[in-house]
Amino acid sequence: MAMVCLSDFEAYAKKYLPKIAWDYFAAGADDCTTRDENILAYKRIRFRPRMLRDVSVMDIRTKILGTEISFPVGIAPTGFHQLAWPDGEKSTARAARAMNTCYIASTYSTCTLEEICAAAPGGLRWFQLYIHRNRAASQQLVQRAEGLGFQALVLTADLPYTGKRRDDVRNGFRLPPHMKVKNLEQAFEVCKMSLLDPSVTWNDIHWLRSLTRLPIIIKGILTREDAELAVRYGVQGIIVSNHGGRQLDEGPATIDALVEVVEAVRGRVEVYVDGGIRKGSDVLKALALGAKCVFIGRPALWGLAYKGEEGLQDVLRILQDEFRLSMALAGCARVSEIGQHLVQFSKL
Repeated sequence: MAMVCLSDFEAYAKKYLPKIAWDYFAAGADDCTTRDENILAYKRIRFRPRMLRDVSVMDIRTKILGTEISFPVGIAPTGFHQLAWPDGEKSTARAARAMNTCYIASTYSTCTLEEICAAAPGGLRWFQLYIHRNRAASQQLVQRAEGLGFQALVLTADLPYTGKRRDDVRNGFRLPPHMKVKNLEQAFEVCKMSLLDPSVTWNDIHWLRSLTRLPIIIKGILTREDAELAVRYGVQGIIVSNHGGRQLDEGPATIDALVEVVEAVRGRVEVYVDGGIRKGSDVLKALALGAKCVFIGRPALWGLAYKGEEGLQDVLRILQDEFRLSMALAGCARVSEIGQHLVQFSKL
């Protein structure tokens, strides 16, 4: 089967992954309204392409926090990559380095931070943090990540408790016995997430700042009010995210929330977005609405399920080629030419 677009990888993963693993990756909260809306919202945005613009030479590179990447798509933090491919996050790290883009490694990796770094020396990596009740364990993780050369800390803010994902409840989801959450030594209950600290507040950003010199990015912002607070508390970036629709159902699609967040921060920090990106044209829409870069979650797992590192590179390469083509057809030869003038919201 020729893998032509990201939905081909989705179909492959659904067919060949064990049902319990597929259900875990695919799950949204409750009715999955927000999960599905993340995708549908892109379809309501239309282009206003410009013609005769000389797109004979294309430059799709960009910078995030000052580091150049080959195109504005990175890999979002997702847990348990060994459910998709035996080498797990090591393959993810290798694919990201090969494509010269950013990989955000999850607290809930099935490989250690050390293994991830050793697999792809020199790659651009950020570390995603959940703050746990055991603050010493979180502090140790942050300091390990900094010592290993991770270049930013991504604090996930939307998980004081785990959303209700019905298929995981029905399946009694647990990691297989041979897999471990390698960065956490304590016993770990996936469904209860009992280690998470629901008392985390904005003031904990000051605590994180005291632990590390790394730039801090906050993930899970969906409103103007929280975007303004993020800037006030001195973060360096915001990822507009609803956790792939896995937390509070019936919240906004991330591409819709992006507009509000970008307006609120007024260029003071970099803004990124994840959720629902399935085509290169989606990347173009997100950048037109003010995102500096997008991050993919489930599509990266589909690529791993197909052929590990090679499959994930294929996913990224397809998005890269589609993004370049969409840019050219819209009349943009370089990323700096992308702006809100390129899009309009459909009245349908």
